[in-house]
This record gives sequence, C-alpha cells and structure tokens, in this order.
Amino acid sequence: MKQFSMYKTIKVDANKKGVTTVTMARPEVHNAFNAEMIAEMTSAFVALDQNSDTRIILLQSEGESFSAGADINWMKSMVKATQAENQEDSLKLAALMRAINFCSKTVIAKVQGLALGGGVGLIACCDIVIANNEAKFGLTEAKLGLVPAVISPYVIDAISARHSRRYFQTAEIFNAQKGYEMGLLSEICSIDDLDDLIAKQIKFLLSTGPSAKTISKKLVHSVVGRTLPQQKRLDQYTTQVISSVRVSPEGQLGLKSFLDKKKPKWD
Repeated sequence: MKQFSMYKTIKVDANKKGVTTVTMARPEVHNAFNAEMIAEMTSAFVALDQNSDTRIILLQSEGESFSAGADINWMKSMVKATQAENQEDSLKLAALMRAINFCSKTVIAKVQGLALGGGVGLIACCDIVIANNEAKFGLTEAKLGLVPAVISPYVIDAISARHSRRYFQTAEIFNAQKGYEMGLLSEICSIDDLDDLIAKQIKFLLSTGPSAKTISKKLVHSVVGRTLPQQKRLDQYTTQVISSVRVSPEGQLGLKSFLDKKKPKWD
C-alpha cells in the first residue's frame, strides 16, 4: 500500500504468507513515542485491519529496546499544554491502543530490551507476546507524578487488577519471568530463539481459519472484556484522568524534574 512508503518512524512490510510486519524505527531514542509515531502506527493498523491480504501482524522494533514509552520532546510539550490540549493529545494515544487491541487480525509482539510505560501498553494490546528473557518492563509513570491512565484498561486486562494496583503505584521495574507469570507475556526465550518461536506461532495461526480467528478475538472481547464502543467511552474517562494529572502541581513537578534530570522532591 502506497501510504506505508510515506512513513518516517515505522516500517511496514508484507510477505506472501499473509504476515505483515510493523517495525518501530526510532532506535536512537529506544523507539519512544512522539506524535508522528503515534499517528503513523494508528494509520498502519487501521489500514491493515481492512487489508484482505493481511492475516497476521507482527509488531517489532529496531535496536536495543522495544519501546521506552514517551519521547522526551513529546513530554516537554505536556508541561506547557492546557488540560484540554493534554486530553486531545491523550485521545490520539488512546486511538492507537484501540486500533491494535480491536484489530481483526492476529497481532503478535516481538519484544527485546526495555518496554516502559506506553511500551507496556502496546504489549498488552497484542494477542500473543514473545519476549527475550533478558527484557525489562516497567509502568514508571508514578515516578513523574503521573499515572498510566490511557493504557490502564489493557494492562489491567493482561496482568489483573491485583498486580496493577501494585505496579501502577510502585513504578518498579520487573523482569521477563515476572511478566510471564503475571500474564503480560505469552512466552519467553533467549534472544537467539525469538524468531523461531514466533515462526512456530505463525505456523499455528496460518493453520486455522481466518474468520475463526477474527470471531474468536471478538468473542473474548465480548465475554470478558469490552466492545469497541464501550472502549471509546472508557477512553474519555482515562484521557480526562491523565490530562488533569499532567496539569496538576504534582504532575508539573514530576515532568519538570524529569526534564531537568533531577529527582522530584515529593511533599
């Protein structure tokens, strides 16, 4: 598709077996999000959802890390933005998460290195997650006086309310084994075995009916999760939460301290 060639922050490649690879291509900043990457990834997943040649989407990244979350320059814009501007910005991230989570195609994540904040959110939106056993994860927003609001529905689905109550508040880093035990990750393996394990999952998926996979995914959302309209309504709440936190005194202190490379002094 012609639009894919115009992207600057991601790469989209399709093969003859119905597998399309979406690669985050900002390794110099550990594939951190900025407005352009969010827009391009949303555009790609919306297009692939409608692409009859695509049956499986592999989400991966270049470089040492899967995704370090928010880009520092993107975070700078949060400091001066109004609450309304922050909510509008957050709704764009929410649209990306919805596009991945409710995509009719099977989405597999290939994870290495760090996955922090929104990077964990991306993982939680995928159907199958294969990670290097040396990978590290963290919901680190609270260190900045913020909260993982937009990604919270998907993370809570993946790791349960109990674990979310802990990691949302402590912001501690956890390893791949812990991520696997909590349900964030489907499989963990050595970096050398990542491609083979993903190929095995793809082989399984290609042996099943395309419509059966789509219906199965919708079935899970309907039985234990949320429908797309319900998620859109929930996004209005989560984006309102993060936008109000960003402009609060604590959020402003945390963001400014981070940008100044200092530890915030909480009262």
